[in-house]
Amino acid sequence: MTGPAVPEGPLPLSLNQEFLCAYDKGELDGAFGHLHTLAYGWRVRGALDLATLRAALDDLVVRHETLRTTITRGEERSQRIHPPSPVDLEVRDLLAEPSGRDVRAEEFTNEIEAIPFPVGPLPHLRAVLGRFDDEDAVLVLVTHHSATDGWSMQVLMRDLTLLYAARRGNAPRELPPVGHYRDFTAWQHSDAAAAAVARPLAYWREQLAGAQILAVPTDTPKDPARTSAYGVHRFLIDRELTAATLAFAKSARSTPFMVLLAAYVALLHRQTGETDIVVPTFTSGRFQREYADSVGPYFNFVALRVRLDGSATLRDLLERVRKTCFDAYANDIPFSLVVPEVPQVVTQFAAADRAVVAFEVLQSPDALDETVVGDLTCTEIRRRTISQPVSCGIPDGGLWATDILPSGEMASSLKYDANLYDRATVEATAKEFRELLAELTGAPDSPVAGS
Repeated sequence: MTGPAVPEGPLPLSLNQEFLCAYDKGELDGAFGHLHTLAYGWRVRGALDLATLRAALDDLVVRHETLRTTITRGEERSQRIHPPSPVDLEVRDLLAEPSGRDVRAEEFTNEIEAIPFPVGPLPHLRAVLGRFDDEDAVLVLVTHHSATDGWSMQVLMRDLTLLYAARRGNAPRELPPVGHYRDFTAWQHSDAAAAAVARPLAYWREQLAGAQILAVPTDTPKDPARTSAYGVHRFLIDRELTAATLAFAKSARSTPFMVLLAAYVALLHRQTGETDIVVPTFTSGRFQREYADSVGPYFNFVALRVRLDGSATLRDLLERVRKTCFDAYANDIPFSLVVPEVPQVVTQFAAADRAVVAFEVLQSPDALDETVVGDLTCTEIRRRTISQPVSCGIPDGGLWATDILPSGEMASSLKYDANLYDRATVEATAKEFRELLAELTGAPDSPVAGS
């Protein structure tokens, strides 16, 4: 597979790459640390041809330039695209009886996720294949988060299956055209982009005036000399509560994310007593349709401000959240443009005894719940329930994430720095959130402040 010519010389950073540089803590921590990675696992059933898989992985690096792009940090920041290089594919044998393979597949994904992946070597993609037998395997793709995002992982796996099938002579369809990240970056620095953000900037100046992203008290104060140690607590929200959440969202003309966020805002209010709450979340950051099939760090950080004063009930709170979300989505622009307009909004990131915790519902263009491509069937391992003391990290703070599963359940996780939070605190917070979600969906006229 032949890609476009490699540009000569350095290129400017995208606005999101500049945002990541603000959380640069070196090679072992922060946005460019060796655990700021993404690891997604897929169950692969069928007779997998290893030589073809290796070639298809290499095709990915040709197709998606960010997988072979380095970022120069410091005062003179830039990015440089390099020629393609081979992907490291490691093959391991997995031992498990057929009845225990689902659990072992999830454990294997967790194990690979916890392995450091430095940002320096190219490409920013590696693959580990665990084989139960010749026709049942687990494929884990790992990328550095400075080069990709969650949406990108779905694009990579979709492209990999089609590239693999094409090399086998049985591709069901052609790959869509791909927009290159360097073109997206160039557009961000254009006059057209500057004109497009003028009105949204005015919105954010007014919306976030005097506001600060709320940070959650920690069990142990921060120590700048200590490297972060991220773990993750995973738990399921059962079918009954998931169904209630989806039904309540529909009845309230809201999305499931809005209902989940309302429960989280109520939780923060009950924990802190604050009535002006700003919660960070993420959007796909793909502001133009031509980049929906592209790989890169497009994700955008968005600060959602919800004022609880006058919200007597949880139903009232949901209505506030709903309006906040719709307004924010209509004015979604890179967060690095917003901060200079309202610099106080990020003040609490520096608090010694608090940490900012983002909240998201996972989104993707085309989740491979069960995709048959040629002679293979690929199923993403989304129902992850096994917590782990060591996981991939984030640049700072913590992260709630929820995935609404085809099974009718929700898989939720809370990523936390074990140097700051005790596991018991994290587990208790997850339990309280689940109880509040049940209260919101089952008794929405309950008071926001609780009984």
